[in-house]
Amino acid sequence: MNNNGKCRAKRSSQTHFIHHIQIIKQSKTSLVSAKMAFNYRFAILFVLLSTTFSLSTAALVEQKPRHSHSGTPLKGSITLNLVWYGKFTPIQRSVIVDFIRSISSPAVAKGPSVASWWKTTEKYKKGVSTFVVGKQLLLENYPIGKSLKSPYLRALSSKINAGGARSITVVLTAKDVTVEGFCMNRCGTHGSKASGAYVWVGNSESMCPGYCAWPFHQPIYGPQSPPLVAPNGDVGVDGMIINLATLLVNTVTNPPQEAVSACTGVFGSGAYPGYTGRVLVDKSSGASYNALGLAGRKYLLPAMWDPQTSTCKTLV
Repeated sequence: MNNNGKCRAKRSSQTHFIHHIQIIKQSKTSLVSAKMAFNYRFAILFVLLSTTFSLSTAALVEQKPRHSHSGTPLKGSITLNLVWYGKFTPIQRSVIVDFIRSISSPAVAKGPSVASWWKTTEKYKKGVSTFVVGKQLLLENYPIGKSLKSPYLRALSSKINAGGARSITVVLTAKDVTVEGFCMNRCGTHGSKASGAYVWVGNSESMCPGYCAWPFHQPIYGPQSPPLVAPNGDVGVDGMIINLATLLVNTVTNPPQEAVSACTGVFGSGAYPGYTGRVLVDKSSGASYNALGLAGRKYLLPAMWDPQTSTCKTLV
C-alpha cells in the first residue's frame, strides 16, 4: 500500500472512531434526558397524589354538598315533611323528629340549645324561620329497591306535598340503601321540586361512617384522632343529624356561600382539621355534644357562618 492509501485508511479509521464517540455521547445525553423526564413525571405524579389526598381529606371533613335550590331564602313558618325510606327503629325516628322540633322550641334546660344554634339563620336576609313537622311517610318495604338513582330522591320527596311552596320534604334513607354518589362525594343533598324544596340524607353506619358520620367514627383519610361517643348512642343516626342540620340551614338561608358549608369540620371553639374543637361531654355516658334539645336529647351540631361577624359561630 502506498502512502496515499495509508492516509485514507487512517482518516477513515479516525472518522469512524469520532462517529462512535458521538454515538456514545448521544446515548448518554438520551439517558440523562430520560432520567430527567422520569424524575419530572414522578414529581408530577407525587403532586397529583398529594393533591388527591388533600382533596379526599377535605371531602371527608366537609361531608356536605353545595348544591342550591331556587336561591330564595325560606322565612316564616315552614312545614317539614318526612319520608322514611327503608327500616328505621322507633327510637331512631324519635331522635330525628325531636331534633327538628327542638329547632323551634327554645324551652329547654339552661345551656347551649338547638334553638339558640338555629337563631344564627335569622341574620340571613333578616327573618325568622321556624319548622312545623308535617306529614310522615314510612316506606319500609323498599318500593323502588335498595339502590337509588338521583332522580328517585326528588320523586320520593314528591310523594308528600303538604305545605306547598313553604315546605321542605326530607327523604331519609336507611343504612342498607345505596344512593348514587353516596359515600363517594356526598352524604346528602338539597334541591327544589315542583312545590317547595327537598332534602335527602342517608344513614352511613354500614357503608361509610368514616366519611359521613365523622367525628363519631375514625375518618377514612387525614389525622386519625379517636372518635367521639355519639350523644344518642347511634353512630349512623347521630351522623345523619349533623348532615341534616347542615342541609336544613343551607336550604333555608341559601346564600352564595352556604351557611354551614363555610365552616366545614368545626363543632367547637379552637377547631382545626381533624379536631372538632371544644365540645361538652356527658359525665355518665362519655358522649360528646354541644346542644340540648327536647325530651332531654343531646346533639352535636356544626358551626354556622355568622354573616355579621364573618366568623364560624360555635355554641361552646
